[in-house]
Amino acid sequence: MNSISVLTYNLHKGMSPLGGSVRLSQMAAALQQLDADVLCLQEVQGRHQRRQLRHDGWPQHDYLATALARQACYGMNARYDHGHHGNAVLARFPLAMAANHDLSVNRLEQRGLLHTVVQPPGWPQPLACLCGHFNLLAHDRRRQYRVLLDYLAQHVPPDMPLILAGDFNDWRSEADRHLLAEGGLQEAHASVHGRHARSFPSGLPLLPLDRIYIRGLHVAEVTVCRGAPWSALSDHLPVLARLQLAS
Repeated sequence: MNSISVLTYNLHKGMSPLGGSVRLSQMAAALQQLDADVLCLQEVQGRHQRRQLRHDGWPQHDYLATALARQACYGMNARYDHGHHGNAVLARFPLAMAANHDLSVNRLEQRGLLHTVVQPPGWPQPLACLCGHFNLLAHDRRRQYRVLLDYLAQHVPPDMPLILAGDFNDWRSEADRHLLAEGGLQEAHASVHGRHARSFPSGLPLLPLDRIYIRGLHVAEVTVCRGAPWSALSDHLPVLARLQLAS
């Protein structure tokens, strides 16, 4: 296997853009068409007391893993009386490990970083896949970047190829400066197209919130999935990249 495809997508808890209806089965069908090797998903709902009585699909990471024939791991971040949600990684390859690291910096936004390791067939070494969801306020995100960079320095060997994908909530593109300078991470879409993928809101994408950062990898191609059916599913659009090991 010379390359792998990686997708990042905020599921919006499996709901339509305005939250009026469940769209999880339609999301599964659309994701099946893309057939990504690794999926980094945010706002994945592990439990919702009322919705799961009326609809199939909970826990959402298990539902999608079955629909897409992938292995799955889930990191619970936000807890509430009737349920919880967090990040999930789904992979075509065996997941060698999964660890959830708390990125919360205040009581209002419960955020996390899900760290997994996969072994693509034929690759000489494993691949670290990290899925994150970051805060809405810039000063909170700066604190989270510090936590993130410290975590990478401690838990990911510098010679291991790495993917960091997720919802960065970073419309000012501040993350690049922090992640490149100290972590050596480059953003996939910006490295190819000169700017980040505009992925939010899905019906009229203006803000570049969803990213795939890489280290030790080369971007063969990268795109944001626009139009039907994606504009009627979540409030975010997926970003899909094909990546190769750097020579």
